Amino acid sequence: MLYELHVISDGRLPPGALAELAAAVQPMADYIHLREKAMSARELLAAAEQLLDAGVPPAKLVINDRIDMALAAGAGGVQLAWHSLPPEAARSIAPDLRVGRSVHSAEEAAQAGQQGADFCLYGHVFPTACKPGLEARGLEQLAEAVRSSSVPLIALGGITPGNTGAVLAQGAAGIAVMSGICGAPDPAAAARAYREALDRAAGRADALDAAQAKGKRR
Repeated sequence: MLYELHVISDGRLPPGALAELAAAVQPMADYIHLREKAMSARELLAAAEQLLDAGVPPAKLVINDRIDMALAAGAGGVQLAWHSLPPEAARSIAPDLRVGRSVHSAEEAAQAGQQGADFCLYGHVFPTACKPGLEARGLEQLAEAVRSSSVPLIALGGITPGNTGAVLAQGAAGIAVMSGICGAPDPAAAARAYREALDRAAGRADALDAAQAKGKRR
């Protein structure tokens, strides 16, 4: 079993520094999300090109909200907010892009799969400075969203290497991290810690599957 690590930019770094960070963490990450709401279209395209020039593989690059910028940059995916185009409309425009959908409830997770999303980002699971004043949804609601979703669900919000195992135990297909990596003193070391936590959880899941399969053969 393989769990995914999505790294999401936090809008606080200039493009050059962001490109350096992305290049350093991408060996540990499955996807790098460019989420820069304050950038103009021109700036966003330039930032995407800097990430690619720094060594981020196009298949790993996901552009937040802007299908046009994802296509222009040659990115592998687009992450749609709930107020964005629905996944089915995005698919009609860009059939080759991997389409993610941000969701905040079991109902939204179910709808995203029905509308053609390839995966969901669900949050926020734990309290996080990125969402001040908003109540965390917790592990129980995460598990409910996983059960409702027909596509892989990636959890985000307040996730640390220490609580990653508890998140994955609810059925999430991976985790997404913003400040835990982008705001870390050593982003590469932080990304490595998350990757190791994911790999440990995957090893435990594989061992459990093997034990259950062995039991059924008896």
